[in-house]
Amino acid sequence: MPKKMHLIAGLLATLTIATFFLSTLGVELYGAHETVAMVKALIVMPGLFILVPAIAATGGSGVFLSKSRQGRLVEAKKKRMPFIAANGLLIMIPCAIVLNRWAAAGTFDTTFYVVQALELLVGAVNLTLMGLNIRDGIKMSGRFRAPQKIAL
Repeated sequence: MPKKMHLIAGLLATLTIATFFLSTLGVELYGAHETVAMVKALIVMPGLFILVPAIAATGGSGVFLSKSRQGRLVEAKKKRMPFIAANGLLIMIPCAIVLNRWAAAGTFDTTFYVVQALELLVGAVNLTLMGLNIRDGIKMSGRFRAPQKIAL
């Protein structure tokens, strides 16, 4: 059960961040300011109320599962997690809240776009780190083993 919970929570967290990232890029490139404000509002509510528990469940189940595992892949995942958590808590969530407030007020100035660029950059970093964790998790599960060579 913890493995399945870890898988589902990790995928939900990754897909949520990817949705935020792609929605933001799309609306910034093709949307009006009103649409940007709507996307920013949806990212904060209900978006963060989906993302934060998913990340917490992923981290908690990962810590639980790692107690019974050792090895290079487990250690690599453990090293990435503090960066993912810190990026999310210290940069991405505050940026999302501030950008939502500014967008709701119609404040689309240079500062808005600098903070937006920071949020997108950190989002890309987190997606990369989470993707590496997913890759290592798949390797650890043994689901995709290299085909066996048959000697003739």
